[in-house]
Amino acid sequence: MTAAIPLLVKLKPNPHWASLPLFDRTGWKRVRFGDVVENCAETCDPEEAGLERYVAMEHLEPGSLHVRSWGSVADGTTFTRRCRPGQVLFGKRRAYQRKVAVAEFEAVVSGDIYVLAPKDTQRLLPGLLPFLCLPERFFQHAVGTSAGSLSPRTNWSSLASFEFDLPPLDQQHRIAEILWAVDAEWNCYLGVKDALEDFRKSLFGNRLSGFAVKPLSEVVDFLDGKRVPLSEKERATRKGPYPYYGASGVIDSVDGYIFDEPLVLLSEDGFNLVNRNSRIAFKVDGKVWINNHAHVLRPKAGMHIDFLADYLESVSLEPFITGTYQRKLNKSECERIPVPVPPEEIQGEIAETIARIVSSISAIETKVTHSKSLVAELLNCLS
Repeated sequence: MTAAIPLLVKLKPNPHWASLPLFDRTGWKRVRFGDVVENCAETCDPEEAGLERYVAMEHLEPGSLHVRSWGSVADGTTFTRRCRPGQVLFGKRRAYQRKVAVAEFEAVVSGDIYVLAPKDTQRLLPGLLPFLCLPERFFQHAVGTSAGSLSPRTNWSSLASFEFDLPPLDQQHRIAEILWAVDAEWNCYLGVKDALEDFRKSLFGNRLSGFAVKPLSEVVDFLDGKRVPLSEKERATRKGPYPYYGASGVIDSVDGYIFDEPLVLLSEDGFNLVNRNSRIAFKVDGKVWINNHAHVLRPKAGMHIDFLADYLESVSLEPFITGTYQRKLNKSECERIPVPVPPEEIQGEIAETIARIVSSISAIETKVTHSKSLVAELLNCLS
């Protein structure tokens, strides 16, 4: 499953790209962002305008030019700024989050989102505009001109003052075609990744419905009593070769270990229990130190360790999580988590399939990461 995925690990940014004909800067002219880009301020009542969707800051994904989620106007919104297909959405609040996207439908947007469009399409190609908002120097300018402590925002006059060299229209076309082709490739790979993730979750669906279900307390031994937390100050004086684990993985290394056997760690606290920005269940083996932010589970006979880790990672634990601001999966609730227990042979088959899926997903992420590194260097040639 992984062999067919080509990687770009051998390709690296070429310092001579800027001298290629594509980036021949002979005809490029120095402009201000506000000279060629308009901050659109069209407003409307979304219901009267027949708009069904709104876009807030949380709907913009860092690193993606596509709006994949939105809210429903029917559910209520106070937003009135209108965006139209092809216009660029730029998150002005916390600009360091790098939220830039192209509107693919009509909607109203948050007041924390600028709606941008070329002032003159014979001077600036609409398809190039989103990429002008992505170079590192542009973000440094946006962040550097932001005001406010908790929610810093960059204002339009500051953003409009950003200076860059604008290529002639024919070069803009060629550059935009290359960048959009790479974007299309990313989305194909990410589509495959999403399909693999769905397949992974389906392995714990109907196939397991006919088997006995037991509470977690009956299929593992809890070793939480052996955990020892070390403060950051203590760890600074105890550097060593042994991984120090917290709620979502390795956070340090120390000079000693507490455990030396195959175990499953399950996050005990933190918003990651719900947000799932990183794994909450993972297998560890060998000499490790574990703090008090992860439950330590030793599978009992008949419970395949990889199957258990993947199952706990794949299901929602929301019904067992307590607290509003301090999200926590305490031991008594953790013990109640239902776990299907098919024959160990089936557990092993599922675990092996998931291992292949994870390997494929990792290959896709490597591919996209290296592609983005190359594109970042291309974009820097524009700034």
